[in-house]
Amino acid sequence: MQVEIEKAIKNRQQQEVTKAREQILAIAQGLGVSVEELLANNGGKSKGTGKKVEAQYRNPADNTQTWTGRGRQPRWIADGLAGGKTLDDFRI
Repeated sequence: MQVEIEKAIKNRQQQEVTKAREQILAIAQGLGVSVEELLANNGGKSKGTGKKVEAQYRNPADNTQTWTGRGRQPRWIADGLAGGKTLDDFRI
């Protein structure tokens, strides 16, 4: 009886896989793309695959310190702005 249950479970899983495959093919055909193209796209953005953003600002006192203009401002930018400078004063 256990063997028959295992066979039934495997048969059911195979039917579900076949049904899912048919649905994927139908979606791809509806979009006019191949299944490979559909799966290769990864649905759009994925983490870590973006290219690195170039720095837009540099610390005049220390040329090794740069900032892209994204995220939190570094202390040297905040201090300069508080001292009366503008962002253009730090632009590369």
